[in-house]
Amino acid sequence: MAGVKKPWGGRFREATHALVEKFTESVSFDQRLALYDIRVNLAHVEVLREAGLLSPEEARTLSQGLREIEEEIRSGKFVFRRELEDVHMNLEMALREKVGPLAGKLHTGRSRNDQVATDFRLYLLAETGEIRRELLALRQALVNKAEEVFGLILPGFTHLQHAQPVLLSHHLLAYYEMFRRDTERFRDLRRRLEVCPLGAAALAGTPYPLDRDLAARLLGFREPARNSMDAVSDRDFALEFLFASALTMMHLSRLSEEIILWMSPEFGFIDLPDALCTGSSIMPQKKNPDVAELIRGKTGRVYGHLMALLTVMKGLPLTYNRDLQEDKEPVFDTVDTLRASLALAALMVEGLRPRAERMRAMAEEGYTTATDLADYLVLKGVPFREAHHLAGRIVARAEEKGLKLWELPLSEMQRLCERIDQEVYAWLTVEGSVARRRTLGGTSPERVREALETARRELEEERCE
Repeated sequence: MAGVKKPWGGRFREATHALVEKFTESVSFDQRLALYDIRVNLAHVEVLREAGLLSPEEARTLSQGLREIEEEIRSGKFVFRRELEDVHMNLEMALREKVGPLAGKLHTGRSRNDQVATDFRLYLLAETGEIRRELLALRQALVNKAEEVFGLILPGFTHLQHAQPVLLSHHLLAYYEMFRRDTERFRDLRRRLEVCPLGAAALAGTPYPLDRDLAARLLGFREPARNSMDAVSDRDFALEFLFASALTMMHLSRLSEEIILWMSPEFGFIDLPDALCTGSSIMPQKKNPDVAELIRGKTGRVYGHLMALLTVMKGLPLTYNRDLQEDKEPVFDTVDTLRASLALAALMVEGLRPRAERMRAMAEEGYTTATDLADYLVLKGVPFREAHHLAGRIVARAEEKGLKLWELPLSEMQRLCERIDQEVYAWLTVEGSVARRRTLGGTSPERVREALETARRELEEERCE
């Protein structure tokens, strides 16, 4: 049997079993919340003082003790004790060692239920702010690279088959749009995070005259939670965070997959700096894009965290249940995984070196301007479906002869459609194909320049927020 006096132990005749202590403790991971718990404690001291439940001198003593503990935590001197279960009990015991029995007044009018929910929200508010900054840096890297490689052409793909030529800048800006949406999701999540559970106590509120609006203001929340039962049992904010993170990781994984493909000899579109790659223990020629592969792999890990917490929550009756202790590790690991992945993705984009000649040559393979041939025929008065059929037959004829479309003699094309004239060859170049895609959102140089200007303006506005 273990033998440490618990703050809740008055009703119990036996000490907690050692296996139970090991199984139920959370301080090994929730100590990450320690500085947020200090903030919550300091705010609660002020609320208790305003309510007349602490004298000014008592409030000063408690606040001073808490600030001393905060300094110990920041300096790395604070020792967390597993036998004290969680971060809250560790800090309360440390405060008791500094100020004596007065520390026992700090828990007046609250529970660990509303305390941890408040800590957790503060933690995610801080981390989503950092994640938005890292998304901003990745989006800036994409814009910078799109400007650097402006004018380079590569094949666009559908079904991983050559489809139509596009600007590499246009391709990169597609990822900018994905990460812009991710930024918006984290920004939108903030509104629902800025709700303060403190004062909900265990589940039913408190009989003490605590000013919950004051608590919310002191902690920087927008408002107090409206229902005490919901306040202590709600983890929607954590699930939303995990969903937004999973979606961002999916976008990172897609980018990583393309980097992996493009770096392969079969594509040969890009190279990455040696500093972002690794080698083989047996094959000396290897240069592997392991960072991209690991981001792709860790995406499944974040998906798993989302599914794990959804599963934890799906059967919980109101209000607090100990199952909710399982909310933090998935979120903490997701924060670490996502932030590392975003930082490394930005480095990969910054270091990406395109092989322009290879991209350009591959843009000409696979009859990527066949759609332009059909469009040319439409402008000659041929209905699109018929034009599509004729273009397909011309592609087949070129394939038979082992020629590119623009190498096929005019006479061969005219056998299939007499409306074709010499002008057709101007439609069959990859540069011409790209230049003609002028509709909003298209790949033409002028449209891509507009998109870059829009992106730069958005980034500057966000930096000023």
